[in-house]
Amino acid sequence: MKVPVWGDLSIRLGLALGLIMLVVMIHWWDRDGLVDNLDGEVSFLDVVYFTMISITTTGFGDIAPITDRARLVEAVIVTPVRFAVLFIFVGTAYNFLIQRSWEKFRMNRIQDQLADHIIVLGYGVSGSESVAELIERGIEPHCIVVIDPSEERLAEAEALGCNIMAADATRDETLKAVKIDRAQSVLVSAGRDDTSILIVLTVRALAPAVPISVVVRASDNESLARQAGANNVINPVHFTGLLLAGSVKGAHIADYLADLASISGRVQLVERPVTADECGCDISQLRTGGRGLRIYRNGEALGFWEDECKNLQAGDIVVEIVPTTDGEERGDGHNGAGMPH
Repeated sequence: MKVPVWGDLSIRLGLALGLIMLVVMIHWWDRDGLVDNLDGEVSFLDVVYFTMISITTTGFGDIAPITDRARLVEAVIVTPVRFAVLFIFVGTAYNFLIQRSWEKFRMNRIQDQLADHIIVLGYGVSGSESVAELIERGIEPHCIVVIDPSEERLAEAEALGCNIMAADATRDETLKAVKIDRAQSVLVSAGRDDTSILIVLTVRALAPAVPISVVVRASDNESLARQAGANNVINPVHFTGLLLAGSVKGAHIADYLADLASISGRVQLVERPVTADECGCDISQLRTGGRGLRIYRNGEALGFWEDECKNLQAGDIVVEIVPTTDGEERGDGHNGAGMPH
């Protein structure tokens, strides 16, 4: 039920009291069928008392039904109400004590095990697409934590196997609960640039060393996002413009760029550290068989045509193109004619 806890509890108690009052009225209407073994007179207080001990199945026997109609009322009406009230109280105890205690224990256990995980803050269009792509790339869903205020959107992430949390990602308590300082990476896509930048500021304050990627839609907010602490700033509008502009110069450029960005394409971009046996080699001699495009050395980007890329060093980060399964089967640079699909 989409009501707060106090509202849910009030509804349950109100329903139980309503059923009890219904039985009180029925007993009062049929009070002639009851007998009080103490004084022989059945008052309204006696009816209330008899109703309570009847509903709770205590049954002292000092007040009892003596007519066929009164016994029929007890069997046909009061007994189902007794079970209903019992189920209401048992259900309430389960929801507010047993289930919540179990969920709290389960949450604490998940939190204790969180390490080297990926946190997705915002599960809108960009966030959901990023989660689907991460899973497609081989990331286990249980290694992904999704935070969003919408429980409807979170249900989709939970169906994929991700850990979810319905909360405000701008709050310190929320980010501490998902062990933000132990995360492998944080992806921010709140839907609004101001909210996304605020989240980046909060994340950076709590986790100074965690890589942060953020989606912003206004070009003048890109520098603000970097100043807030984002390592990567993605502007979907700007990227769309690049694809459109590229399509002017070549009909297949936009298609190839989209291919590079997705694991489902025939090729993909991979960023990784240079291995020990690659040190001293040219960027064209990568052990993976990929095509090296660029290295990052001491924060500087160096293209494959530059002399520094002819001598890879320990600590370099290389960006390369490698074939995916489709690329290995169908090759690249052709339309697949004559090749098996």
